[in-house]
Order: sequence, then C-alpha cells, then structure tokens
Amino acid sequence: MDLFIKEVEIRWADLDPNFHVRHSAYYDWGASARISFLQQNGLPVRLMQEHGFGPVIFREECVFKRELGIQDAVQINLSLYRARSDYYKWTIRHTIYKNRDVVAAIITLDGAWLDTRKRKLTIPPAEVHETFGNMPRDKEFEWIS
Repeated sequence: MDLFIKEVEIRWADLDPNFHVRHSAYYDWGASARISFLQQNGLPVRLMQEHGFGPVIFREECVFKRELGIQDAVQINLSLYRARSDYYKWTIRHTIYKNRDVVAAIITLDGAWLDTRKRKLTIPPAEVHETFGNMPRDKEFEWIS
C-alpha cells in the first residue's frame, strides 16, 4: 500500500483555552487512524477479541511543528517505521498535515502484541502478518531484531 490517509474533523472539544488543538487530541487522532487502518485491512477489533490478542503501546511521543486551529483541514497518515520480521514488536509513525501540505506534528509510537487472556506479550497470528505486511513503509523503515 502506498499511503493511508485519514481526514480529521477538528471539534470544539479538541480545542484548549488558547483556541488551538489540545495536545491530547493528536494522540486520539493517531489511535483512530491506526484502528481505521486495521479495520479496513483485515484486522478488525472483533477478530482480535475472538482470538484473544490486541496491541499494547510502550511509548508514544508527539513532536509539534505547527499550530492547528478549528479552521484548519487536517489529515493524518501512518507508516510502519520499524518492525521485527514476525511483527511481535513494531514502531508506527503518524504525520499530521495542516491544510494538506504543512507538517503540523509527528507521532511515533512503539508497540507489541498482547495475549489478552494470559496478559503476556505474544507473537501475533497470521492475520497480523498480512495486515502489517500491507502497511505503508516509512521512507526510513528498518527491520529490527
């Protein structure tokens, strides 16, 4: 897949007292983009529930580049930045664009897969391999051990 882009609507509730987007809204948009990608690419939440696994986040960091306000058009993408070949652990990067061409923020998060019954990290099933195999690769993508 070349690109995955999700349009974002800035809501009044996304604003802080300075009338720009509050920092935590960016993280919400990242989570929404990731779940949308998984849902649309063969890894719906229902399947994760049935098989007893789900993603777990170890670190999530946002670098803010430009202010966003309620009048701005916002898009968020995602790309696989790093991964083990079995997709046990991975890093995803989101770029948030203001008015289609200005980078407003970059979110980077490290995660893995959790067996939700045993509450332990697990190597994911084949569906994850297929979905993550189709995830857009970051221009700096690298395999990790």
